[in-house]
Amino acid sequence: MTAVQTSEEQSGAATGQEQDQYPAGAQVVVRDEVWLVRSSMPTAEDGTRIEVVGVSEFVRDQEAVFFSGLDRIELLDPRATALVMDDSPNYRRSRLFLEAVLRRTALPQSERRLALADSFLMDPLPYQRRPAELALSGANLRPRLLIADVVGLGKTLEIGLTLAELIRRGRGERILVVTPQHVLEQFQHELWTRFAIPLVRLDSVGIERIQREIPAGRNPFTSFKRVIVSIDTLKNTDQYRHHLEQIRWDAVVIDESHNLINRGSLRNQLARTLAPRTDALILASATPHNGDAKSFAELIGLLDPVAIRDPENYRAADIEHLFIRRTKISREVREQMKGQWADRGPSHSVHCPATPAEEKIFEELAAVWLPGDGGPSVSSVPLFPYTLLKSFLSSHAALRATVSARIKTLEKKDDPRGTAAELSALHRLAELAADLTKADSAKLAALVRQLREEIGVGPGSEERVVVFSERVQTLEWLAEVLPAALGFKGRAARDCVRIMHGGLSDEQQMACVEEFGLADTPVRVLLTGDVASEGVNLHRQCHQLVHYDVPWSLIRIEQRNGRIDRYGQARPPEFRALILTSEVEGAKDDTVVAERLLEREDQAHRSLGTAEAVTGLYRAEAEEKSLIQDLLRGRTVDESLNARRSGTDGEDAGLDDFLADFFGPVGEEAPPADPVEAGGSAPAMVSSGSRAAASPVIPRLFDSTAHFLDEALREVYPDARERLDLDRDPQSGLLSFRPPTELVHRLKALPMDYLREQRLRERLLVTFNRRLAEHSLQRARESSTSSWPEISLLTDLHPVVEWLTDKVLVGMGRQEAPMITANVVEPIYLVQGVYSNKLGRPTVVKWMGVTWLKATKEGLVDDDMVSLLRRCGVGPTMANKLRYRDPAPLREALPDVLDTAEAFLNAHRDAWDEPLREPIEQYKQRLGTWRQPTLAGERTKERLADLADSLLTTGRPLLRVLAVLLPDADRKPGDDGPPPVSLTIPVASPSRF
Repeated sequence: MTAVQTSEEQSGAATGQEQDQYPAGAQVVVRDEVWLVRSSMPTAEDGTRIEVVGVSEFVRDQEAVFFSGLDRIELLDPRATALVMDDSPNYRRSRLFLEAVLRRTALPQSERRLALADSFLMDPLPYQRRPAELALSGANLRPRLLIADVVGLGKTLEIGLTLAELIRRGRGERILVVTPQHVLEQFQHELWTRFAIPLVRLDSVGIERIQREIPAGRNPFTSFKRVIVSIDTLKNTDQYRHHLEQIRWDAVVIDESHNLINRGSLRNQLARTLAPRTDALILASATPHNGDAKSFAELIGLLDPVAIRDPENYRAADIEHLFIRRTKISREVREQMKGQWADRGPSHSVHCPATPAEEKIFEELAAVWLPGDGGPSVSSVPLFPYTLLKSFLSSHAALRATVSARIKTLEKKDDPRGTAAELSALHRLAELAADLTKADSAKLAALVRQLREEIGVGPGSEERVVVFSERVQTLEWLAEVLPAALGFKGRAARDCVRIMHGGLSDEQQMACVEEFGLADTPVRVLLTGDVASEGVNLHRQCHQLVHYDVPWSLIRIEQRNGRIDRYGQARPPEFRALILTSEVEGAKDDTVVAERLLEREDQAHRSLGTAEAVTGLYRAEAEEKSLIQDLLRGRTVDESLNARRSGTDGEDAGLDDFLADFFGPVGEEAPPADPVEAGGSAPAMVSSGSRAAASPVIPRLFDSTAHFLDEALREVYPDARERLDLDRDPQSGLLSFRPPTELVHRLKALPMDYLREQRLRERLLVTFNRRLAEHSLQRARESSTSSWPEISLLTDLHPVVEWLTDKVLVGMGRQEAPMITANVVEPIYLVQGVYSNKLGRPTVVKWMGVTWLKATKEGLVDDDMVSLLRRCGVGPTMANKLRYRDPAPLREALPDVLDTAEAFLNAHRDAWDEPLREPIEQYKQRLGTWRQPTLAGERTKERLADLADSLLTTGRPLLRVLAVLLPDADRKPGDDGPPPVSLTIPVASPSRF
């Protein structure tokens, strides 16, 4: 009886949590048709869920999903492999088939090194690779981490690279990305153009479309494998939260994750729904801490519930495997960033002396609302006078809105007599504000001067600027008066300004960002509220920023500045702030708070790399509230900031040291270069092909993906010029062709705007030339119609590469393996061996050359198939003499060959498992000391213990015969060339193990 099990035997032997195993790239028979496995994962009730694409004629190229508990799924028995001749030139079909199997096989869990980092449209900056390295390091039970790099370092790129590596490992088939609504398209754009990872965007329009296309009540998340959706959409819709509870993900990304902290909030509930229903979880935030140790522990608990034992007493070292944070001045960032990010200039304070009409309001505020001599304010609400002041420092339009709203509130009270004085004072302010016009605004006059004379914005100029204000009324007023003041007339006056704030829909917000980022659009000024201060990239066409009013928070100032001061900024960012000044005694003009905050933010940025830790509050709202309270006590801005940081306000002095751990150089040092020391794969065991140098992360027969694709096109479409209307530019490397129907079907996962605007269903333009792809991306930004490039970079994840890889695989018949004449002494069988865990993920993958010597009943194995093939002369220059070989004697040896392969795998399984076992055992030890007083906590502990056990290798290996290398019958002793290859390392009989 052979040591290899059929699918039925494996299914019958499975007990407990063990599941049928169907590795990606394998062929299965379901409903009497042959299918190619794309991915597989266990389910709680229906066995293993496998995603497949059709191979046999009736279902060719059709996509389907089967469950082993509902359908009979037969994994083809390797003993029944048919050995066939290959009549292609240079054995091209065989070489392509072997390469396709290598590409379609998921990398094992034991492989910690990055496999794809050099193949994407991003600069080779090691610091941006470190989050992916940490996620894969094995330091954590699963790929889970918080990326807390400060504003502008490229968190989206770090996320994209991490997802790409998970996809290559078969752990990224189902991806959910959750972002604020205004960055949906930006995030989607980056992941496709940089990494060729398509995400279906479910904004308000996308959801409408889905509801029309799918049956009523159908879970929309089962219709798409990779989705990006607004956090506001998910948190506010009970229907979608219900759908999320019914589905599991391979990877979930939550951007701006500091918004998840407040327990009981809808965002927090959403995060707590998703966290246990995904393998990988990536949280991203430049401001992940709110100053409360318990709240931050809750955020970390989403990643690993047992990482922190005491949520009120822990250190950075406790979570260093889950948390990475760098600033622009971190050593590794600073050294690698040279030439990639222009240094920022200083923040210029533009003093605007108040006009006579504005001085009257300053007089009223100083005398009635904010008396400087310690006298009482007319308002019964201590903080409201500062709300009035901030509105006025923004604009008279904002002041009018604030006064009007307060009057309405007070007039609704049952007994307004207690507020009569305040109502009277409000009406006086309303009268003063009503008389103000644009001619009475010192800030408006200064803004126009700065834009026209200092920055150069105006008709005929390409210069762009982003203007921030906290108040929607200010933004709307500026949108009315600014175009004409800048000299724009007619249609140009309507098109030169765009306004963005939180009251707009997600579609409107994304449209504003896209228009401002396209060089050829007429937009010159983006007027925006602080909705754009988180996550939005505005640096592509802009390096000028104006604070029309200044937020009373260092964090908010830094977030605003980070919109143009970020990785990829080619010109030194310039910041200006309009500072309204007054001659009125006791007036709290912008020199009192705003100007001093600007100076402190600039100082902190240059000395610390970030300003958010200065106050120790870590939230913009908390900073502003604390500052106003201190102003009410008579403190200055500096006294307030210093008191908070030193803990002299009665705060826990230990809190300062605690937070310093997290917002200091966390994750500063790069990991060891040696892959084993860094948690990488153990060296290969003894074999006839042992090497001194480390093996490549991805074993490959072809020297590049470009070479593979070129040969695949020749094999699959020898008449490509006619059938695909293929055009190839040998100088630029551009490929242009008409996609066939099965490829068009795969393209449905691409962004709808991209498909429509570039007419991709009619013609594709792709390239391996990085410079050409980058140039196309830059040209798209200079377009007036679309930010999507017409030429995409072909990465290993690109749908075109995956499509051709699958075409090559299905080109080999059902359970066939080619016979290849090579420079060998005796037949060598190429065998793939895969160990998996209970989740169906590969833990060990070995590519072997196996010889069975019938005379001595001895098996020989080389566990480096790629090196073996090179030594045997298998390559593009080998000759195919088209000699028939009888496969019958070779097939007779298959059971013994497979026994030999399994014996070799069993002999070394423990050693190969060691890099996996050690971190899992360490986690289980930590889990054993974790005590939870609640039933829910104990259930979580049980679940995590089961998860840890499920990650260990289980069961017997799956074996697959890929090809047979045969001696050249025409070769004679003494012929020129290298001597024929013979395996020399024996493998004992399987009965000895």
